[in-house]
Amino acid sequence: MTELPAPPATRPLYRGGPEVSSLAWGMWRFSGDDIAAADRRVRAALDAGVTLFDTADVYGPDNGEPFGAAEALLGRVLAADRSLARRMVLATKGGINPGTPYDSSAGYLASAIDASLQRIGVERVDLWQVHRPDILTHPAEVARALEDAHRAGKIGAVGVSNFTTWQVEALAAHLTLPVVSCQPEFSPLAIGPLTDGVMDQATARGMAVLAWSPFAGGRLAEPTDERSRAVAAALDAKAQAYGVSRAAAACSWIMVHPARPIPIVGTQTPARIAEIPDAYRPRWTRSEWYGVLVAARGEPLP
Repeated sequence: MTELPAPPATRPLYRGGPEVSSLAWGMWRFSGDDIAAADRRVRAALDAGVTLFDTADVYGPDNGEPFGAAEALLGRVLAADRSLARRMVLATKGGINPGTPYDSSAGYLASAIDASLQRIGVERVDLWQVHRPDILTHPAEVARALEDAHRAGKIGAVGVSNFTTWQVEALAAHLTLPVVSCQPEFSPLAIGPLTDGVMDQATARGMAVLAWSPFAGGRLAEPTDERSRAVAAALDAKAQAYGVSRAAAACSWIMVHPARPIPIVGTQTPARIAEIPDAYRPRWTRSEWYGVLVAARGEPLP
């Protein structure tokens, strides 16, 4: 049977933007005070061919650390070796204010961007994304804040995370800049973006899709119900055929979609980080890919 096209190892992040790896490394669990250990993780990702690094200002409290801790740890690694930053395309997010919980007012976004730059120790990030939609801020106000930061050279491009398609359209209607990326949860168990318009909007607008939690928050590693076990079995068949892990098969399944989603791999173990490129190896036929989708749906396709 004819195999679907393999995803390239690199791609433009957006039209006219920097070339990035087709897999990203995420820093939600990037934590601790051991700078040497943190440095090894960063270098492992770079050595694996990963150039797109995804973080956020709110990464820290989930690890028992302060707000901004993951960005600050990355900043300490970069301060020790400035050459590392030149090998990275940096993406971060803001707009979550614990206790509020969401704030996209112009003043807050401006302060959040400045604080992220200070923690990371850079003058500019390549991509800055609104982390969660703030229902109480008019998109025109969000747009002005993002345009001001872009004009000041603080951010290279703007994107969104966890937005609905209409929330994207509302922001885009007031922006003079393109919305270059969206960041939905997407995995062989979280298949909503395939039918809720997110993938269709991304292909229509040429937006990069940064897929968070590609392993379904660990549910693919340790399936506990009939649905997740069926998906794991379908992935295992592909993994065994190519001598890779179930995680690599899951990422390869994600990347086959015509929107060319970029899975954000969050492992913090250098040995597992080194295995990230294994996701480029599996090839899928159309029927095999749909087989995983049917398992995820728990019922046949119409």
